Amino acid sequence: MSDSHEKNRAAHAVPPSEDTRRDFLNGVAIGVGTSVLGGAIRPEDLLAAAALDQFAPEKAPDYYPPALMGMRGNHDGTYTFAHRLRDGESPDSFGAPKDTGERYDLVVVGGGMSGLAAAYFFRQSAGKNARILILDNHDDFGGHAKRNEFRVGGRLLVSYGGTQSIENPGKYSEVAKNLLQEIGIQTDKFYKAYDQKLFSKIGTAAFFDKETFGEDRLVTGMNSTPWREFLAKAPLSDAVRKDIARVYTEKKDYLTGLSVREKIAKLRKTSYADFLTHYCHLTPEALPFFQTFPHDLWCVGSEAVSAWDCYQSGDDYDSFTYAGFQGLGLPAPEREEPYIFHFPDGNASIARLLVRVLIPEAIPGTTMEDVVTARADYGKLDQDTGAVRIRLNSTVVYVQHTDASTGAKEVQISYVRGGKAYAVQAKNSVLACYNVMIPYICPDLPDKQKEALAYLVKEPLVYTHVALRNWTSFAKLNVHHIVAPACYHTYTALDFPVSLGQYHFPSKPDEPIVLFMLRTPRKPGLPQRDQNRAGRYELLQTPFSQFERKIRDQLARMLGGAGLDPTRDIEGITVNRWAHGYAFTPNSLFDPDWKEEEKPWVIGRKPFGRITIANSDAGANAYTNEAIDQAYRAVSELFRA
Repeated sequence: MSDSHEKNRAAHAVPPSEDTRRDFLNGVAIGVGTSVLGGAIRPEDLLAAAALDQFAPEKAPDYYPPALMGMRGNHDGTYTFAHRLRDGESPDSFGAPKDTGERYDLVVVGGGMSGLAAAYFFRQSAGKNARILILDNHDDFGGHAKRNEFRVGGRLLVSYGGTQSIENPGKYSEVAKNLLQEIGIQTDKFYKAYDQKLFSKIGTAAFFDKETFGEDRLVTGMNSTPWREFLAKAPLSDAVRKDIARVYTEKKDYLTGLSVREKIAKLRKTSYADFLTHYCHLTPEALPFFQTFPHDLWCVGSEAVSAWDCYQSGDDYDSFTYAGFQGLGLPAPEREEPYIFHFPDGNASIARLLVRVLIPEAIPGTTMEDVVTARADYGKLDQDTGAVRIRLNSTVVYVQHTDASTGAKEVQISYVRGGKAYAVQAKNSVLACYNVMIPYICPDLPDKQKEALAYLVKEPLVYTHVALRNWTSFAKLNVHHIVAPACYHTYTALDFPVSLGQYHFPSKPDEPIVLFMLRTPRKPGLPQRDQNRAGRYELLQTPFSQFERKIRDQLARMLGGAGLDPTRDIEGITVNRWAHGYAFTPNSLFDPDWKEEEKPWVIGRKPFGRITIANSDAGANAYTNEAIDQAYRAVSELFRA
């Protein structure tokens, strides 16, 4: 088996098929609301049913978002009204909201992990009879924790549309640990469910594209072959090869004369690119090899992430290592638990287990194993008789206290659904949506708080999933993931090898599989928040057809020499476009060293009357445990008030 392959692009010559290009979202049937269920129905429920029965796509028998392909994530329609608010329109421009007559103990804005957790915690304290409504602008619940499904040859393939894993569960707060346990998750089961041996003997390849490196070439053996030997096969100049090998292998203190504390301070204020060139004296011509290493975790390149963050974080996938640190005498990065706490659909299973507790009839089953293959009944999420209701396809446009002069005893929440504006009343509200949107939907907040919330610009990224007929091309190359430093998608990998309950991972190369591809649109040279905005704009302007062409082209060039034919082998493509992706995380290169009370997320999450604020944005930490912890805090603030 050769270590490098010139790519055969013939497979790309056939135009993309219409089957994989279509965006199924707009093809979902719009159904009429079902009849009001029998029994003791309250007058306000009858009014609500009459007000809402004109638009009820979730009631259609074929409504099942996890199986939709094409453009997902922040799909079309999710941001239409939010962007109109951003662009200066007032909520009045959507029409006078029709009062549905509904009254709730709690209305949660945002049906992601934090919103679902907020409903769970509120119900724990207020009792099972508490009336709760969750509103979300997407066609599915879970926020970033979305589920992707494919059918290949009659076989169900499940993957994650966003949030991947329960990372380091041993470090979760007691609140977050207890929630996982109470909804049925036993993290120790993943040690058996996750096959840590399957890919242990097959490794990493690097793909060098001709646009950046002069020719297309895939080189296997990255991280396992000695660097000089590996780089000798790469389309790089001799000087670049020698320099990359040098910074990986020489054990030299590039910050000599500084104490460990001073080195850390220096690395926190030095980008990784500058560390390599200014301190390790790496030739600038070698930087393209390292440029996109931080993309997965930080959503920016090596010029916009501190060297210290790179050293501490490493790579969850073990697809690469950061060079230049081995001689600095730094304390070893904190040891983390293995990256194996992963449901086949990622943390979508956590969201589904929360929904199972809140609305049992919507998701059948009783265990963490059977939830993997359970089919959610979306028609059961928003029932007139339910104490807890999830109303999808509903964009909140205005949240206000009904009479602030009397002590803010109620909250009115206005939202647009099916192109029409509606309003509901609640005793309390938790805003678990993107925090940067809160100033637009809750304009009565103090100016200082709105300014702080506006600072929290989220990081855009794309999780693309491609269903393949088999993974024989990877087996032939003896790799399970590919680093592509300058390509449209910078990382490609076979899905995580997890078998749980009745779901079995395709462990044989001739079986169909899901391929993961990562893209983070960037504008190098700008501060990170400006890069986030530019990347978001690019994503929202890019049609699915362009993504598909790029995907097919890249896979043909990387794997065509090993037998992959995109026209023959691709069975489906789902592009999870997260224009608003990871929560804002402070960047030591661009952000001040705030005191605790000065941090914008701390100022931004302050309670406002009967309104509190959750979401991982409120903790400036893009992890599931943060979303849970912030939900708990927000609900606790309501009860303290």
